[in-house]
Amino acid sequence: MLVSTSSSPQFLGLPPAIAPHTRLLILGSFPSRASLQAQQYYAHPRNQFWPLLAALFDEDLTSMPYATRLQAVLRRGLGIWDVYAACERQGSMDAAITKAQPNDLRALAAGLPQLRAIAHNGGESARLMRLTCSLAPACHRLPSTSPANASWSFARKLEAWRGVFISHGLIAADA
Repeated sequence: MLVSTSSSPQFLGLPPAIAPHTRLLILGSFPSRASLQAQQYYAHPRNQFWPLLAALFDEDLTSMPYATRLQAVLRRGLGIWDVYAACERQGSMDAAITKAQPNDLRALAAGLPQLRAIAHNGGESARLMRLTCSLAPACHRLPSTSPANASWSFARKLEAWRGVFISHGLIAADA
């Protein structure tokens, strides 16, 4: 959602997608323009977030309507949010984020009694690891699912994400 008309518009992010039984919270940096327009996490068609989760959960999430897809991952104990509540940005690149206002991650984590880990989806999100590592028993930095992270293949990202999901019980080791 756009909230100003300056040369670098200020945008408001999306609400957290969580459930009382969330065990692993994935934190992105801030939604892309496509995500903000659709009001859906990871809506850019080339973002690999949903294809990665589909491979990890062995479930065709990408063909589901967004609300159904979101409920499917929430049932498995996965939560989704961003480190920034609002920011100014030209385009969708993390490098263009300015005047970032952090989300209240401490309050969110306090309301998730089963939270076992926080995983950052990419480097910009991971900049807040000093804070987030105090909010859960484990903290991870995962390779970004953004199309801008072309240096990591899908298979390499999948293996990094798989390790975190296995270690926190979201998928079985033989999955």
